[in-house]
Amino acid sequence: MNLDFLSPIESELLESLSGLHPQSIGANIRVHSERSGVPEIEGVQIAIFGIRENRRAVKKNDTPVFTEFREQFYRLFPGNWKLNLADLGDIEPGATVEDTYFAVQNLVEQLIKKDILPIIIGGSQDLIYAQYRAYDQLDQMVSLVNIDSKFDLGDADNPISNQSYVGKIVVDKPYNLFNYSALGYQTYFNSQEEIELMERLFFEAYRLGEVTGNITLMEPIFRNANLVGLDLNSVDSASANTAYFNSPNGFNGREICALSRYAGISDKVSSFGIYEYQNRFGSLANTLVAQIVWYFIEGVNYRTNENTISAKNEFTKYQVPIDDEILVFFKSPVSGRWWIEIPFLTNANTKLKRHTLLPCSEEDYLEACNQVIPERWYKAKRKNEV
Repeated sequence: MNLDFLSPIESELLESLSGLHPQSIGANIRVHSERSGVPEIEGVQIAIFGIRENRRAVKKNDTPVFTEFREQFYRLFPGNWKLNLADLGDIEPGATVEDTYFAVQNLVEQLIKKDILPIIIGGSQDLIYAQYRAYDQLDQMVSLVNIDSKFDLGDADNPISNQSYVGKIVVDKPYNLFNYSALGYQTYFNSQEEIELMERLFFEAYRLGEVTGNITLMEPIFRNANLVGLDLNSVDSASANTAYFNSPNGFNGREICALSRYAGISDKVSSFGIYEYQNRFGSLANTLVAQIVWYFIEGVNYRTNENTISAKNEFTKYQVPIDDEILVFFKSPVSGRWWIEIPFLTNANTKLKRHTLLPCSEEDYLEACNQVIPERWYKAKRKNEV
């Protein structure tokens, strides 16, 4: 695996952290340094790297440098983790943005193939397009969850930007996108045209108040995701004590960390990107980014691996008749989590067979018992029929 295009972590940072507590993350993570080179990744479960790219941002900012994030993250103590971590350094801006995209796509693809979960700290959020394209050669349909105040659909006919990239994901070949879920959108930041388009495409959209009203209901959304993107602008300005997070409304620190942990717990999530990082972040904002990463890793550590056939054979089955349908629910005796079966057509794309069990909540089962069809089940079924 060629990792020569990655730049090492600053020597000054590593020297300043030489006195870290021996149980801290920084004292136990494998790092890419000028002296030692790229770390050995054999046996590593999670690899962190930065992307110093933001040329497609609508509002231009300095090229991001992740030194202070790393300083805050390395000082944290791990939980009761059984995971080996590596910090691979940074992808520098390529001669063109497309060169950067290619490097990101290649690195994420190679890490996933080695069963190493990449955590990406990036500049402008258009980089999630490259994260998504890493799945092109992995022979699977992809579900994307985006934690963002905006849908970022944009116009697929226009050049890609950090506010217009989902349209490119939808229309560019190869067509791998199975589902797109937007968590935490704020209506006044999105045009009615985009809101209606989300409905027509049977994508899922959850308003900020809906998410924060009962954040536990978002766990099933992550359970079916392959990749997750997080726009740091979805955090309210007060939680990070910075005017850069320029909305008074958004997720607070506890909420964004809870969502990150749900993303980590998901057995299917194989890459996690945090975008719109800025050099203007102060120490509090960098501490929050470090804790977002910490909670994602905490979630990964507690995965129950319920996607295996043997695990599903242990599920308890429930059948609920509604009108002319019989909804079939499954409950895990290990985690207590719920799924609902999607009746796929016989001529459906065989790639979709992996999505025959759709994660849901116990509330969905209870509502079905009251003759209310879950909206997620309806949208997934309609997707298969189109």
